[in-house]
Amino acid sequence: MGYYVRRQKPGFDKDSSAKNLDIFGVYELVLTWRIIMSVRDMLMRPDMTYLEPALLGYNNFVGIKSLREEAARFLTDYCHSPVPLNPNNVIILNGCCSVLCALSAVICDPGDGFLTPTPYYSRIALYTGAYSGLQPVYVHLNSQVTEDHSLPFSLTIQKLEEGMEKAKQQGIRVKALILINPQNPLGEVYSPRLLKECLEFASRYSLHVILDEIYMLSVLDNDFTSVLSFRALPDPKRTHFIWGLSKDFGMNGLRVGVLYTENKHVVHSMSRLATFHQYWLDNVFFPTNKELLRESQTILVTGLEELGIPILHRATGIYVWADFSKFLTSQTFEAEMDLWKRFIAEKLYITPGKAFECGEPGWFRLTTSVPNDILQLYKD
Repeated sequence: MGYYVRRQKPGFDKDSSAKNLDIFGVYELVLTWRIIMSVRDMLMRPDMTYLEPALLGYNNFVGIKSLREEAARFLTDYCHSPVPLNPNNVIILNGCCSVLCALSAVICDPGDGFLTPTPYYSRIALYTGAYSGLQPVYVHLNSQVTEDHSLPFSLTIQKLEEGMEKAKQQGIRVKALILINPQNPLGEVYSPRLLKECLEFASRYSLHVILDEIYMLSVLDNDFTSVLSFRALPDPKRTHFIWGLSKDFGMNGLRVGVLYTENKHVVHSMSRLATFHQYWLDNVFFPTNKELLRESQTILVTGLEELGIPILHRATGIYVWADFSKFLTSQTFEAEMDLWKRFIAEKLYITPGKAFECGEPGWFRLTTSVPNDILQLYKD
């Protein structure tokens, strides 16, 4: 049985709950759909829906010029870039998965490996393997706290070094390091120091670094550092930034994935493979989004703590990483799957840690992007 379950219809209907799953395992920003709907009339104005004839013809395969220019301005502002980003370094494809597919094919050869800490969004292995057959080399993080770091599931350079050694023993040539920041499913926000250490580590081994920052505007306390904010990078030609509309804007179905890279070879090769008003964003959408996420996170975390379920405390409002191991019949991944099936039978969908290549059974990811009435129903 797969980990990805399609609900029969969106939202929550108390009268037909037996037919539907309550989705705590998929991050769709339904909390902010009502914000977008509140400006529906503005979005439907004639000047917002005007279709220029030129758009119906062949355009640049990496995005029309005006859209790439707007994306560069947007990322310059919200990523706090010290200099204006160059629109010529922007590539726009139909979703971040398409960006990962194409980028991995451009920078890697068939059979190469990519290094990534786990637990992680494991479909990355599917995307990177689609064109180039890339092999994942996992750097397993665990819940044990040692003197080297004070938090469970913490990434260290020593662990990355161990991952490189493991790849060497397996005969895998590692060509890239993939980091998700904020991290999925842990909700970890990498510090500027750790980011620089990771970039320096990659530079020592001549690795490309792919920074997936798709949740960057959903960090509750604004304590987030984008790789695009650094004034200098150890290896700018091998550093690639990815972002999209699906998470921060709650537009999963509007497939827009953005790549920013200063590598001209990558830009050229990718081209062969393949708006919102800022005041409203800053003063309405993003603040309201974070407020709603914070409310949902509080309800969810409080409920889990009252049940005595340990959680991993992180600053982001997107996910909660929770330890359900005490409910397992045995400390195995088979028992984790059995527990997951029991949740599904009760019309509750949360995602098991095995889906993210977690090395310890019993951990589950819960999303906070669930309406408060559903969260409160379970809490009560």
